[in-house]
Amino acid sequence: MAEYSSTTMPEPDVSFVVPAKNEADYLRETLASIAALETDYAYEVVVVDGESTDETRAIAREYDATLIVGEGSSIAADRNRGAERASGEWLAFVDADTRVRPTYLTEMLGFVESNGLAAASSACRMTGPWRAKLVEATINHVFPRLEYPILPGFNVFVHRAAFEEVGGFPPVPNEDTAFSRRLARQLPTDYYPSVLVESSGRRIADDGLTGTLWHYATLDVERIRAST
Repeated sequence: MAEYSSTTMPEPDVSFVVPAKNEADYLRETLASIAALETDYAYEVVVVDGESTDETRAIAREYDATLIVGEGSSIAADRNRGAERASGEWLAFVDADTRVRPTYLTEMLGFVESNGLAAASSACRMTGPWRAKLVEATINHVFPRLEYPILPGFNVFVHRAAFEEVGGFPPVPNEDTAFSRRLARQLPTDYYPSVLVESSGRRIADDGLTGTLWHYATLDVERIRAST
C-alpha cells in the first residue's frame, strides 16, 4: 500500500475520510468544500484511492490530502483503510461527490459532544433526478426516527473508539446500513436536524440507497408503528 503526505499537520480533532475511485469529475469540489470549512478545530483529509485511472490522485495531492493508494475492492474496505490511517479522535466519512457546508465541522462536533453521542449524520440535500429527492426526503424525515437510525455512508460522523468497537464497515451490500444498525444497537446515535451536506444523486438514480436500504427502513417504520 503506497501512502503520501505532503505536509506535517498538528494532531487533528477530526479526520475526513474520502474513498475515491475515478472521481476526478467530483473530487475537487468535495475537497474544496472541506478546505473552506469555517472552524477553529484541527482536521486532516485522508483520500483513499481505489486504483483510479483518471486524475483522482493528482487532485488529492493538489488539496494537500494524505493519499492512500488502496486496492479498490469495496467502498467499505476503503473507508476502513482510511480510518486505520487517520489520526483524529473523530472520523468524518464523506463520499467523493459530497460537499460539506462551511459550518459542518463545528456544528457536528458540537452536536455529538453536547449530546453524548457516539455517531451522527445530518440532514442533507441531494442533487439530481426526482428519485434522488425521494431518497433525500427519506434520509431527512424517516432515517432519524428509526429505532436504529441509518447513517448514510456519504455523511457519517463517528468517534474513533465507537467505530473500532463495532469493527468498522462490514463487507456486505449496503454496508452503511449494516454499520449504522450495529452501532445504534450498542451506542447512542442521532441526526443533526439542519442541512450540512449536499451530495450527488447520480448513484441513487441507478441503484444507490435503494433495495435493502428501503427494505430495512420499511421494517423499522412498521415496527415503530406497531409499538405505538
